[in-house]
Amino acid sequence: MRLWHEKLITKLPRQQLLGQHRECCALRGNGWGKKHATVNYVFYYSPYRLFLYHQLIMDEMKTRGYCVGPLWENPFYRGKACSQHTEDSLYAPEGKAPQKRPIYPEHDEVYLRECIDNLKAKGIHICF
Repeated sequence: MRLWHEKLITKLPRQQLLGQHRECCALRGNGWGKKHATVNYVFYYSPYRLFLYHQLIMDEMKTRGYCVGPLWENPFYRGKACSQHTEDSLYAPEGKAPQKRPIYPEHDEVYLRECIDNLKAKGIHICF
C-alpha cells in the first residue's frame, strides 16, 4: 500500500480513505520500520510525521461522518499490541517535525501524478 499524496485525501473514495487509515494504523504500530517499497521513506523521518499525516486522514474521516477510534488521536499511541511511544522515540531522529505541507517532502508534484495515475488504473478518476 502507499500513502496517498496529501492533496488527494479529501478526494479519495471511501474504500481508499478507510484503507489509508488501516495502513497508517499498521505503520504506527508493529509495522514501523518494516520495509515496503512504496512506504520506506516514512522511516527516514520521526514517527511524529506519520502521526501528522494520519491526523489528516482521521480529520477527513470525521468530516465524512466515519467513526475514528479516539486512541489513534494520541500521537504516542501505537495500537493494542504495541507499547506507546516515549518523547524520544516519537520525535527521533529529527525532533518535533514542523507542521508544514507537505508533511513528507516525497509528496511532490511527480508523486501526485503517480498517485493520480495509480488511482486511474483502478478506475478512479480524480480531477483538480
